[in-house]
Amino acid sequence: MESLQEFLRPKLKQLPRSSGVYLFHNSRGEIIYVGKALNLYQRVRSYFQKPSAQDSSRLRFLVENIADLSYIITDSEEEAFILESNLIKEHAPRYNIHFRDDKQYPYLCLTLGEPFPRLEVSRSLENRGDRYFGPYSNAGAVRQTMRLIKKIFPLRGCRQPLQEGDRRGRPCLNYQIKRCLAPCTGQLAEQEYAAVVAQVALFLEGRQKDLLKRLEKEMNIAAENLEFEKAARLRDQYYSLQKIMERQKVVAADMQDRDVIALVEAERGQTVGVFRVRDGKLLGAENFSLSNRGEGLEEGEILKEFLRHYYEKAAFIPAELLLSHFPAEEKLLTEWLKSTKGRGKVNIKVPRRGEKKALLEMVKKNALLFAQQQRRGEEEELSLLELERLLGLPEPPARIEGYDISHFGGGETVGSMVVFWEGKPWKEGYRRFKIRSAPRADDYAALAEMLKRRLHNDRIPSPSLLLVDGGKGQLSAVLRVLEELDKRELPVVALAKEQEYLFLPGEKAPLVLPAVHPALHLLQQVRDEAHRFALSLSRKLEQKKSLTSLLETVPGIGPARRKSLLRHFGGTEELQGASLEELKATPGMTQSAAKKLFEFLRESEEEQEGSKG
Repeated sequence: MESLQEFLRPKLKQLPRSSGVYLFHNSRGEIIYVGKALNLYQRVRSYFQKPSAQDSSRLRFLVENIADLSYIITDSEEEAFILESNLIKEHAPRYNIHFRDDKQYPYLCLTLGEPFPRLEVSRSLENRGDRYFGPYSNAGAVRQTMRLIKKIFPLRGCRQPLQEGDRRGRPCLNYQIKRCLAPCTGQLAEQEYAAVVAQVALFLEGRQKDLLKRLEKEMNIAAENLEFEKAARLRDQYYSLQKIMERQKVVAADMQDRDVIALVEAERGQTVGVFRVRDGKLLGAENFSLSNRGEGLEEGEILKEFLRHYYEKAAFIPAELLLSHFPAEEKLLTEWLKSTKGRGKVNIKVPRRGEKKALLEMVKKNALLFAQQQRRGEEEELSLLELERLLGLPEPPARIEGYDISHFGGGETVGSMVVFWEGKPWKEGYRRFKIRSAPRADDYAALAEMLKRRLHNDRIPSPSLLLVDGGKGQLSAVLRVLEELDKRELPVVALAKEQEYLFLPGEKAPLVLPAVHPALHLLQQVRDEAHRFALSLSRKLEQKKSLTSLLETVPGIGPARRKSLLRHFGGTEELQGASLEELKATPGMTQSAAKKLFEFLRESEEEQEGSKG
């Protein structure tokens, strides 16, 4: 540490006392931190003072890794603020705060650099002439928004370069179904198309109220000019938007525009939740995670970086931002937000009570739920990667099928197949098998019968991994079936219940994994789900069998009535608890038959009570 400071001492002495940006480099010349300062001399030297007990481990690691420094002088702190943001985005230094970058979070982009712009999904902010909306943390929400816009606004979707007056042949199907104005015909003026582009921009800004006013005005003008086809199109857009607005939830009685932003601490780092409220209605919710943990950083510092990241290319900045914490350098940040907004004020508030505080709490709950779901997703992904590694699979097993056999005293033997898709149960794929030909209480034969029937079904996708509940015996039974069906390439593993051993083909000794291993956790979930699914059917069949045996001894209850009672009550317990009126209401039952059955059931119940006594 001392030698490092000695090496940097000459540069520290030469630092100017003006505003600017400083960059710390490691021994490989990589930029590991970018900061800004009103006074470079004082700010940079502060890093090399005697460390305090309050210093975070993050700060200590940063200082220990500094091998060199450089700086850029600016005319003002505001300029330094903007330059710092650009340099962080360009170099992604290890010790700066990062939210998932543009390569991960998609934007919607209006390609304003061409005469007839398109709307497309973009993962970068490369073209400064285009207009970007976002970022969106959910790619599914982006696709849904794109589909909605295509239904309402007739923007072109093709990529061919077009100039006003260019004719490129017959228009495509989108024109026929009124989803494109067909500038490719050469008959559309740029000005008319630009009006639609402006409508899309208002929609993406969340300015539906303003958009409705504009559509109504343009519709009336078109009608006055006897442009009835255009007026009808605008009318359809108007009513579609009205329906969307009716479905949006009102969350603020004052009907104002605001963004509500909350920072929450999750188990594996920080998450920021955002609600976009326009005209008092909730238009959308986004959640953003730090891609590097903000350990040792104050909430205000994290929020400052988030606001800078989020609003740098925002289509619209509302007049009010409700935050969970005041951001660091609030005054400087507010000035930057006003400058980025272009006109109007931007007020930052941290509500303490009332409707706004309740709204902020709602954002926090959503952000925490998102963080929990994200953690579960990460665990599932890790489990699949570990299975790929441990079992020598060509790729992570997307479709895992789990099998189990269940019976009561050797009778009513059933088999179950459960499906886990990408680490999650996929119940639409579950199957149950009544074992038909296997000998009673022969689990190996029952397992073989079930697998043959399943693997003969070509309509079901092939599994990435077969898991059976059991040990070497069950594994051998499965391998014989795969050999017989010439499906030796299918990966298979057996999981024994007692010691939780994994048995693999060709391995004499079982694979023993730690109890906390993510791959073992996933296989246990699959095994337990297969067992539960098989057991539930086996119990149901046993109940029906007991009920059938009971009903066969009741006078006046023939096969048709037995079938009806079985369907209606399902089990002996439900039937014995039925009232006389419920028995009469069963399809096919007469009053006298119901009365005889009711008396029989009461006598049977008394006999059981007497035997217990």
